[in-house]
Amino acid sequence: MKKIVEKSLENAISYKEYKDLVKNLLAENKSTGPNQSEDLTNYSLLNDRRMKRLDKTIKIAEEIIEEIQKVKEPQTWLVITEGWCGDAAQNLPVINKMAELNDQIDLKLVLRDENLALMNLFLTNGGSAIPKLIVLDKESNVINTWGPRPTVATNMVAAYKAEHGSLDADFKQDLQVWYNKNKGKSTQEDFVNLLKNTLAKEL
Repeated sequence: MKKIVEKSLENAISYKEYKDLVKNLLAENKSTGPNQSEDLTNYSLLNDRRMKRLDKTIKIAEEIIEEIQKVKEPQTWLVITEGWCGDAAQNLPVINKMAELNDQIDLKLVLRDENLALMNLFLTNGGSAIPKLIVLDKESNVINTWGPRPTVATNMVAAYKAEHGSLDADFKQDLQVWYNKNKGKSTQEDFVNLLKNTLAKEL
């Protein structure tokens, strides 16, 4: 596992580089990943707008600021993502804002379809769901994970699947509406618990 993680880190980019990559691909009517389609490009375009909006509007709660400032040892937050992923677009700006609060935290991103060996180590219910965040210590050991969605959204997905069997376009639209109303609060709440658990493991 450690070798795969370290290899992925060699290909990792910053949040700004990721946004620039998405933007530059869109200028060529493309999305990230090997599969190209009009739908994926349209999703990427929508997500590019979402990230720009959220970068400007997301506010981090005092509780999470206090928790993040307790991190005293270097950590890398390695996120597996793709530009066409709606959940990634809603959560990455929040994660980036949190990472920026502490110089000990280094946020790095890798594309899922270029890092399948890494993705296969961190499946969700057997699927390659993204975004997936992997918390690494300074020796690149995995000390925690998060994703692909905040707990509240994960429960919404599970309940809908239990009733309808699969996620349809209506639910996906409802999920985006929920994200917009939630304004990153649920993701931040998850990270309070994530950081508390991570710090407990380091003690």
